[in-house]
Amino acid sequence: MSKAILYDSTLCIGCKACESACAGRWGLPYGERVAAEERISAHKLTAVETHGPHFSRRLCMSCRQPACASVCPVGALQKTALGPVIYDAEKCMGCRYCMQACPFQVPSYEWESQLPRMRKCDMCYDRQAHGQQTACVEACPVGATIGGDREELIA
Repeated sequence: MSKAILYDSTLCIGCKACESACAGRWGLPYGERVAAEERISAHKLTAVETHGPHFSRRLCMSCRQPACASVCPVGALQKTALGPVIYDAEKCMGCRYCMQACPFQVPSYEWESQLPRMRKCDMCYDRQAHGQQTACVEACPVGATIGGDREELIA
């Protein structure tokens, strides 16, 4: 069965625990400056946006038919049977077609790096492959982010 993440903005309190957990999982720095950013970037793979008293969360949608993977000429992005779209930096040639193709503007490029690569959420593929929840799902204190089988979440 394909896995998915369901985000309920009516429950979100804007605590950004999901952002911090994601940064920890990827070994990315996370502090006040990064927390204040409300955009996805190569150093922030999920972002909570503030809209007055309401919040929304941006992350890779792991599309059923991902445009990012379909345009990659070397197969660096692949849709897995488990659900996530994963990235293989060893295959990537840096063309950034994935960035242009994604309607959600999720893939980000490490512009400042000497050996840049593309970065994006992979729905904690390695964790899910071992039966664990994603880092963001585990971290959410109010259940605004839940994970599970895609069909069950849709129902």
